Amino acid sequence: MAVYFDHRIEAPESSAVPSHLTWHSALPVLAVASSSPTNEGNVDLYLQQGEYVESCHVGRPHQPAVLRWHPTKPVLALGWENGEVVLLTHPSGDQTVLPITHTAGITLLEWSSSGSRLVTGDQTGALAVWKVDARGRLQGNHLVKHEYSKPLTCCIFKPAAPGDDVAMLARASVGGDQSALDMFSWKGAPLKMGPQEGLAFYVSTADGKVHSVDEQCKTSTLLSVEGAIKKLFYLNKRDALAVITETLMLSQYTLGPEGGAQEYMKVKLSSKTGQNFDIVWTENSLLITVSGEQVIRLWDLERDDNFVLSLDETLGFERGEMINCVSYCAAKEILAGGTSHGRIAMWRMVAQPGSSKGDTNAQWKLQTPTEIEGNVTQIQWGSSLNLLAANNSNTVLILCEHVMSAHFGQQVAAVQLTPTQLSITQFNTGAQLALQSDTHIKGVCVTKESVTVWNGKQVTVYELSGTVLRNTGAFPCDSHAVAVHGENLYTVEPNRVQIRTPQGTVKQLLTFSKAEGNPVLLSVCQFYLVVGTDTAHIRVFDLSRRDAKAHCGAKNLAEQIASLGALRSVKCNANGSQVSILISQVNGRPDHKVYFYDVEMDTVTHFDFFVGRPSSGISHCEDGERQQFQGTELSGRCPVSHFWDESEPRLFVCETVPISSESSSASSVDMADVSVVTLFCTQEHGLLLQDCYPKPAGLQALLALDVPYYYFSCKPGERDPGSTEVSATTSAPPHQTEPSKGAPVQFPHMVSRRALREFVGLETCEKATRDAMLNFSFYLTIGDMDEAFKSIKLIKSKAVWENMARMCVKTCRLDVARVCLGNMGNARAAKALKEAEAEPEPEAQVAMLAIQLGMLEDAEKLYKCCQRHDLLNNFYQASGQWQQALDTAESNDRIHLRTTYYNYAKYLESMGNKTLALVYYENSDTHRAEVPRMLQDDTASLEIYVNKMKDKNIYKWWAQYLESQSDMDSALHFYECAQDYLSLVRVHCYMGNIQKASAIANDTGDRAASYHLARHYEGHDDIKQAVHFYTRAQAYNNAIRLCKENGLDDQLMNLALLSNPEDMMEAACYYEEKGTHMDRAVTLYHKAGYVSKALELAFATQQFSALQLIAEDLNENSDPALLARCSDFFITHSQYEKAVELLVAAKKYPQALELCVTQNLTITEELAERMTVTDSKDLSEDARKEVLEKIADCCMRQGNYHLATKKYTQAGNKPKAMRALLKSGDTEKIVFFTNVCRQKEIFIMAANYLQSLDWRNNPEILKTIIGFYTKGRAPDLLAGFYEACAQVEIDDYQNYEKALDALTEAAKCLLKAKDSSGGQQEARVADLQHKVSLIKKFVHARRLYPENADEAVRLCEALLEEPELDPAVRIGDAFGFLVEHHCQQGNLEVAYRKLEELQKRLPSQNVRYYISQASLEALQKVMGVPIDGDDHTVKEEDEVEEDLNLS
Repeated sequence: MAVYFDHRIEAPESSAVPSHLTWHSALPVLAVASSSPTNEGNVDLYLQQGEYVESCHVGRPHQPAVLRWHPTKPVLALGWENGEVVLLTHPSGDQTVLPITHTAGITLLEWSSSGSRLVTGDQTGALAVWKVDARGRLQGNHLVKHEYSKPLTCCIFKPAAPGDDVAMLARASVGGDQSALDMFSWKGAPLKMGPQEGLAFYVSTADGKVHSVDEQCKTSTLLSVEGAIKKLFYLNKRDALAVITETLMLSQYTLGPEGGAQEYMKVKLSSKTGQNFDIVWTENSLLITVSGEQVIRLWDLERDDNFVLSLDETLGFERGEMINCVSYCAAKEILAGGTSHGRIAMWRMVAQPGSSKGDTNAQWKLQTPTEIEGNVTQIQWGSSLNLLAANNSNTVLILCEHVMSAHFGQQVAAVQLTPTQLSITQFNTGAQLALQSDTHIKGVCVTKESVTVWNGKQVTVYELSGTVLRNTGAFPCDSHAVAVHGENLYTVEPNRVQIRTPQGTVKQLLTFSKAEGNPVLLSVCQFYLVVGTDTAHIRVFDLSRRDAKAHCGAKNLAEQIASLGALRSVKCNANGSQVSILISQVNGRPDHKVYFYDVEMDTVTHFDFFVGRPSSGISHCEDGERQQFQGTELSGRCPVSHFWDESEPRLFVCETVPISSESSSASSVDMADVSVVTLFCTQEHGLLLQDCYPKPAGLQALLALDVPYYYFSCKPGERDPGSTEVSATTSAPPHQTEPSKGAPVQFPHMVSRRALREFVGLETCEKATRDAMLNFSFYLTIGDMDEAFKSIKLIKSKAVWENMARMCVKTCRLDVARVCLGNMGNARAAKALKEAEAEPEPEAQVAMLAIQLGMLEDAEKLYKCCQRHDLLNNFYQASGQWQQALDTAESNDRIHLRTTYYNYAKYLESMGNKTLALVYYENSDTHRAEVPRMLQDDTASLEIYVNKMKDKNIYKWWAQYLESQSDMDSALHFYECAQDYLSLVRVHCYMGNIQKASAIANDTGDRAASYHLARHYEGHDDIKQAVHFYTRAQAYNNAIRLCKENGLDDQLMNLALLSNPEDMMEAACYYEEKGTHMDRAVTLYHKAGYVSKALELAFATQQFSALQLIAEDLNENSDPALLARCSDFFITHSQYEKAVELLVAAKKYPQALELCVTQNLTITEELAERMTVTDSKDLSEDARKEVLEKIADCCMRQGNYHLATKKYTQAGNKPKAMRALLKSGDTEKIVFFTNVCRQKEIFIMAANYLQSLDWRNNPEILKTIIGFYTKGRAPDLLAGFYEACAQVEIDDYQNYEKALDALTEAAKCLLKAKDSSGGQQEARVADLQHKVSLIKKFVHARRLYPENADEAVRLCEALLEEPELDPAVRIGDAFGFLVEHHCQQGNLEVAYRKLEELQKRLPSQNVRYYISQASLEALQKVMGVPIDGDDHTVKEEDEVEEDLNLS
């Protein structure tokens, strides 16, 4: 919480009543304009604490009209009633008078955003624009002057959009462009920022017009409204203009790119008529208005929402107090309002979890008012220090925020109420005192005997004796840190700590070296003083003797803590063994760790609230459940204050807030989400988490820890309902004024204490019990149960044991709880806890313990934590929280929703609320029985409910009730509404209306009604009708019984077929015994499942048609003898397919196969599979293979090659399977089967088959053939294939290079092959090598030709002399080569001779195969000799050659 120090301005005696005030936006300089009754006007400047700046006084014989500060420079523009405009510079006091431009009173002064332009306007409508340099000095005359003929009222500059290059660079930077990032960080070339200052502006006049003035100072009318314009605002997010008139009419206009304005919203703002109003506009589009009412009105223009803030009399405001003026501080998010009774009301924006800013007025929290005298007419926040200036019509006060001072020591607490007032509470005596100081209080320190206050300039000491405060000393001192121990005061100054008497006399000096720095932080606990310096050193002093002695050497924390910026707070424990430290990081942000310095071990450890763990690992090795339960409460937080217990050196407590809301200001603890964390700190066990719980509502901040209590300061105007209050007696100390009658208590209770978890109910226990409880808690925390129980074994008080049991709920220690319950003698709780052990979740077990101890809130939290919504639902029901039970069931426990509705209805019924009970019975879907039961004593209401619900079950219940009352007609009506046909028939039969009953049974077909009617007819010997209605009721056994008894054989057959097998069997026996209708007997035996009996009877009575039907239902599960007998029957009657099926079903596979072969029956795949079942025990493996081969042979004869392949494969005869597959011609399956089998013989067979395909044009087949021959280890066959490939290349394509490669491969293959032919292989190899050599020569000649044609021709002619040249090299190709050469050389005669020689050696072949058409035509033309052969001959020979190749 903060208080505001008010500083009255040091106005000169000649100054008059202040009329205007304005802050500089950055500097702590306040301008105040004042006017006297004689029309003289003054403007003066004042500093932060109201200091008068003499050099900057401006006086004129006219009234000041408008004040405007330059946005960055200390230059103030002053407008006067006579039209004069002056620029005043601070602190020099230089005055620059603008050239005379205006002749009437100035109404507006406005600077541009950077201060390069100044706009002035007066009451006659004259407007001038002035240029100002970077130092705030005027440059020449005005740039332009416009005349609008009406008084000017408002002016705003339009914000300039960033330049295009900036927007582009921003996008590039986000995308990761390093050069763009460098330009933004000023590492690269200077950034051309574009127009960063908007020079265009809007100006409004008293006749309701808004004019637009562009950057070239050209003016145009933008829009017009009714009435004089009082305020203009620019909405950046919408690029819109808001206009407010003197009648509080708000209009919003969107601004077009060409300069037009389009109205999109118009609304009348609520206000009190006839009053002056104050309007404030915030950057987040919040419009705030006051008009002399008791409320502030807020309009959120972004969300189109509005709400009001009102004064609260419980905080000290008075009834009828009006708010005159308003101002908003965006940095602090505080809204301030000045009232007619001299108070400053402040609303702080409070962050609510899960909500955004500005949602509702619930986020604005009213603070304690700051009181100043008079009627506050104007207030304004300003400067970078966020100071508040207030005009109370007599003078101006400057309010500066100061964090509330508070201190606790030796059972005395002091809390600051106002800048000069303290509330002091003595917890030993219960007395509450009030201290009124003569000076502002910036710090306070209390002991049981004294209260010490200081303000940075003076220290004042008050002696506390009973309920009396007596001033014992005051002395000047500049120390900002003061500590007190006994009668000694400790103050700081550079490089030393002074030990003083209460009167200020220095008794001792504690000096610090230059490296150790200047002391800035002091803290005393028991007999130990810890000092923190500005260089992050700490020292501890022992105060137990007359003089302070060093307890340890100076410790430089900067060496131990990385990124340490400065110390925020240091505290030591009761025996001086541990020092806790809070620090700020180098970047100025608070660190989220608490550091602990062990004085004896000279070590530094820490507890990190960001992760919720200490530096030495997990703090609860024995208690994983509790650690997990509290992990979420501790993580992501930051400590803001810390304290050691005043007597227990192990116990430490600190206050934490979420990381997102951390702040270096102590006022940050004024939040909802604050946790109080208690730790045990020892050398042996390190840091151990003892407790963590949220700070109770209504409490401000933690003050101290003194077992058995935590001490908190209270929020003004709020009461903590769960606090342990002291009965305070208020006395009036010196300097205190008596409160006025009827006014609230002047000094409210400001300190509240809460018992530690272990001491709830034991607040007044003696010291021995207190120490035992602390030891118990400590040993329980470290998991040493033996020591824990030893520490409390002598305690006999049930209250202590109950308190420990309660603590077990917090710590989730059920083992300890059992012992506590035993000592308490609480058998019921022990039994409930034992039964709860069946629950798998530990939290659910602990929740049951909490219920037994009456800790219902804890039980609720535990059930929610373990998400046992079913148990939570039961808990709510048992505790009478029915609304929560219903909400839980509807949202999280829907499986028990109807049960919850039912239980609630029962509860409501027990409470006599039958109307609401009826609703919940309906919700639980139990109303059909429960509502009639509930209303049975109120038949009138029940009848109304029956007719209203129109529910069949309820109709039936009501009809039965009426029938019991002998009201048969009404009963029949409601039975009919309920569609209860059985009851209708029953009642009609009872009344003798048999025809009506028969009609109902026939029309509805209701089985129960039909059965009842059949029984009625049977009782009256009407057999025909009885059989009919038994049949409709599907009671066939009764109908069959009547038919047998009465000889109705025709109906018997139909009824038996409709009935079950037992009834069919009985009917069949009946027919068989009678000896008539034997076909019916066979059919019924068959339908009943007695197939053998049906067959025997069919064979015996020669019922062949029936036999045919029975055989269709036979399968492998039937009797084999029956199957064989039936198959013989079908063979006899030439129905071979059916006979085969029966033989297969009888597992007589050879006979079935023989029948297929002899009768040439097609074997389907299904039949084949049935004859070769793999897991059949009737066939041996050899017999099964034999059957498979026979099936395959049969399939081969029938042309079913695929099935034959499958069966040969199953029989293990893969060669036969391959032959069958080859016959099918399915190349893809052949290749797949070959690769699967991987047998030499099959590889060769497949390769031979593939050679029959078009392998010349399909490279895949070619590769497959080579692969199969290779895998089949048949190099001789592969060589033959290569030879065939070579011959194809020569004959078809004349490609001797590829042919050479193929023959080379063939030779390699032959060399690998084993010679088993008695020398034939050697001859074949020699022949191959001869062919290879000839082809090589021919290929060499062709390759040599381009380089040496003559040598190539010589080699070719020599090749023609070789014996057996053909077929290695075709003679025609060699002669063709020579003829082509001679034709190209022009030796046509030689070419012709070679042609003739070719024709002689190959008289039967056409020369066109070997010689190009062009060469032949050249020879024919030159030699004049026709060449043999024509196209027709060529075509026929082509065809012959193709046929030969194909063969």
